[in-house]
Amino acid sequence: MKQGLMIDMDGVIYAGEELIKGADRFVARMLKEKIDFIFLSNNSSRSRRETVEKLEKVGVKGITEDHIYTSAMATAAFLKDEFPGCSAYVLGEGGLLKSLEHAGIRLVDRQPDFVILGEGHQFDLKMVHKAVDMIIAGARFIATNRDPSPRREGWNNLGITATAAMIEEGSGRHAFVIGKPSPVMMRYASAYMGLSPEQTTVLGDTMETDIKAGIYMGYKTILVLSGIADKDQLNHYGYKPSLVVDAVKDIRFPLDWWK
Repeated sequence: MKQGLMIDMDGVIYAGEELIKGADRFVARMLKEKIDFIFLSNNSSRSRRETVEKLEKVGVKGITEDHIYTSAMATAAFLKDEFPGCSAYVLGEGGLLKSLEHAGIRLVDRQPDFVILGEGHQFDLKMVHKAVDMIIAGARFIATNRDPSPRREGWNNLGITATAAMIEEGSGRHAFVIGKPSPVMMRYASAYMGLSPEQTTVLGDTMETDIKAGIYMGYKTILVLSGIADKDQLNHYGYKPSLVVDAVKDIRFPLDWWK
């Protein structure tokens, strides 16, 4: 039976600008053994080409754009399916704008059907005010993900959660969230890969995002401890991963549930 992996990147393959030890060999092994996989990213601003370039920069070779699936792609696919030909006012950049345009979503500055919030450095408080007015006037509100702020010295951009909170408080409306751990993104990623739940394994470094997303969908899950997760706190959750490893270099194929 066909099997595939959906893999998070930050904390799994790299940490910031540094490759996590053995991650390059892990990816090379998947490519050599022709294991079906994608990198699943909540980041909606970075294009697939930029994501490939980021992986190459840290030392991961052989990845193509076909190996990348983002919350921007899932957002565009959702709107194309549910509201074809709709219009949107977008607080976001690059990858999100390209994905929406490719899906036939009209990008407008007034009277949109949707306000869509993604990551970005190029929008300001004036645009946030404008988005609030549009939602009060009747536009629907979508956030590509609900990732938190970095909360560390030297940060250069608020997480979407912070910006969404301003818009939600101002408009009185909550965003519909597309990205992990929402089942919406996981469903579209599965369709992109052509996988059913029993054929899918999610690999990530966060219980709240990656593992929870897999649990929601009935996927097998692998938690790596090379990123955010703390092994001593795993029993604080009402769910658990199928497998816990220190890093991707410790994963052996075939996985036990593939046999």
